[in-house]
Parts: sequence; C-alpha cells; structure tokens
Amino acid sequence: MQEYLNLKKLVDEIEADISKAEGGNKAAGTRVRKQMQMIKQASQAVRAKILEIRSEE
Repeated sequence: MQEYLNLKKLVDEIEADISKAEGGNKAAGTRVRKQMQMIKQASQAVRAKILEIRSEE
C-alpha cells in the first residue's frame, strides 16, 4: 500500500532531527514539528485507504 510506505518514509526521515532537537537545536525542533504535521496527514491517508479497502469487501 503506497500510503503506508509514504508514512514509513516520513518517520524514517525525521529520526536524525529528533536527536538534534533533543540536544537543544531549535531549528531541528521546528523541522520535527513540521514533519510531524506531515506524518499526521499521511496517517489520515492510511486510515482512509484502509476504510476504502474494507468497504470494497
């Protein structure tokens, strides 16, 4: 499922910035917050796709 793969990719990409943000890097924290919003949207796309699959059965 493409939506899930996209979500996984977003989570993988954010890992380095989370470490930097924990160390006090404010710019990394901003990037993490922006990326988390994108993860939220990707999660909604996965949920919608699952419902679509379920309703086809």
